[in-house]
Amino acid sequence: MAKENMQEEQELTLEEAFAKLEEMLEALESRDITLEQSFDVYRQGMELIRQCSEKIDRVEKKMQVMDEEGELSDF
Repeated sequence: MAKENMQEEQELTLEEAFAKLEEMLEALESRDITLEQSFDVYRQGMELIRQCSEKIDRVEKKMQVMDEEGELSDF
């Protein structure tokens, strides 16, 4: 089950991941969550943040800028 959850998170867009992180924050702020549940939600959130960071890094590496002569160079 944990592997399925991780695969699902890897396929999320950044927007979907950020929305899921927002939900996790709300769950952590809830008084109805147990300490064990909060540790699990925190761990999942940290993994999701790591995945988002990797996606952003990949996009940044792909970005290029066109100069005045129309040539592309890395951003």
